[in-house]
Amino acid sequence: MNIIENTKKKIGQAVAKGFEEAVKKGALAPSEPVDIESMVYLEVPKDKQHGDFACNIAMLLAKALRMPPRKIAEAIAQEIEVGGEIEKIEVAGAGFINFYLSNARLYEVIRAIEDMGEDYGRIDIGKGKKVMVEFVSANPTGPMHMGNARGGALGDCMASVMEYAGYEVTREFYVNDAGNQIEKFGKSLEARYIQELKGEDAIEFPEDGYHGDDIREHARAFIAIEGDKYLETSGEDRKKALVAYALEKNVDALKSDLEKYRIFYDVWFRESELHKSGKVEEAIKRLTDAGYTYEEEDAIWLNCEKMGLEKNEVLVRQNGIPTYFAADIAYHINKLETRGYDLCIDVWGADHHGHIARMKAALAAVGIDPDKFEVSIMQLVRLTQGGEAVRMSKRTGKAITLSDLLEDVSVDAARFLFNMRMAGSHLDFDLDLAVKQDSENPVYYVQYAHARICSIIRLLAEEGISVKPFAEISPEVLVKDEELELLKKLCELPEEIKTASETREPAKITRYVIDLASAFHTFYNSCRVKADDEKLMNARLKLADSVRIVIEGVLKMLKIEAPEKM
Repeated sequence: MNIIENTKKKIGQAVAKGFEEAVKKGALAPSEPVDIESMVYLEVPKDKQHGDFACNIAMLLAKALRMPPRKIAEAIAQEIEVGGEIEKIEVAGAGFINFYLSNARLYEVIRAIEDMGEDYGRIDIGKGKKVMVEFVSANPTGPMHMGNARGGALGDCMASVMEYAGYEVTREFYVNDAGNQIEKFGKSLEARYIQELKGEDAIEFPEDGYHGDDIREHARAFIAIEGDKYLETSGEDRKKALVAYALEKNVDALKSDLEKYRIFYDVWFRESELHKSGKVEEAIKRLTDAGYTYEEEDAIWLNCEKMGLEKNEVLVRQNGIPTYFAADIAYHINKLETRGYDLCIDVWGADHHGHIARMKAALAAVGIDPDKFEVSIMQLVRLTQGGEAVRMSKRTGKAITLSDLLEDVSVDAARFLFNMRMAGSHLDFDLDLAVKQDSENPVYYVQYAHARICSIIRLLAEEGISVKPFAEISPEVLVKDEELELLKKLCELPEEIKTASETREPAKITRYVIDLASAFHTFYNSCRVKADDEKLMNARLKLADSVRIVIEGVLKMLKIEAPEKM
């Protein structure tokens, strides 16, 4: 149930009817046909004195009616019937129609939450459309960094929001197990393998290789299993064996770290499968047949200039090896055409921004609707402690990984704080704040609201006072501002889910649950739940329990715990 949407619909219909009546009576005379219902737009005034909703329809009609907006607003308002949900109508300013609504609609949210439980807030704008959210997809040649930690929280929460909005969602990790980085990975492993067996001077380590200790550790572990037998094989066989061993270890580590972070993927898709199946070559051929490639200096290029873009891109290098971009085109053809997703959303770092237009153009060139492909661009994360930037782990002396972070910060705090700001905003992750056990820490603040309600219910239950069904309470006794504001905030969840899913911004839901917790704390400090008036006590207890259910449901959506005691 979306109470706000239903209310807006009723007001829109009332405005349209009021306009039609004013036209019938000759108060308004449009010079051209007007689709009034499509023009009605309602917003919540910043000043509560201006009502619950304001409509600017009169300004939009001024040209067609050749009248001052205020006179148009007065003519329409005159014909709108007051009663039921609409308690009062006022024309204000240059011609706004302000609607003041009765509290009756707010009380219905308590019934809706009772009926739907933790599913309250779910809507069906997705209509079961198939959506894939591909996120993190970290390079499997090493551990995950802070960008991956933020991308994981954003992508996973975005997928949850889309599910709540009625989409059929698949979470996917794209394993880049082919191409240049795997070749570099193999050379690095080979060098460490030989050095471990024959000494540091036996082979020069590649200047552009992976210098991390993890490469040396892989080589040692490989030797413990296979010994020195690969010293006698060809370099290609040696690298192939080392990569086959180490890559799976790294992918397993990625899975393990992400599962600790409460991220569970439906699909782990391997780039190498695209190459083995010939799908990369097939994608290049389709682009060539469509007239969008050319050869120059023994390489095959995508003619981006022909697509209206500035920079052409290499698809196949001089050595005959397809580029990562070519494989990525084949991958997105696989997503949208072969597997038939209605929409694919990728979460990318800001450094990939220029890649979006080229990918959309390539998809269009092979006959795929580019609007089915979207990218959520994520800005950088800066870790801070004591007001200073933190780049290195005190324990390891190296760049902080997701695994390092989760040793110091709870999963709840990490997921919540990484999802506090819109993806396109830079984020400072305050390590001191993340471990605080007080109201300054946003996730603690929200969890404490839930625990406080559980405590109220528990203590009253010890006195024989229980939460009553909606049919047995008198919600109309909830008339204080703090009670009404809390009811309004509960009504907003379906609309917030709708907006968050449409904008692909799950941070809106994090902000919502903080605001809900704040509204509850304000209510708690002003309205004693255990009141002398039994009707009032039962209504307030039911309201508090409704807040508990919604907080728990939202935190569950974000994969954050809702403790009953703190």
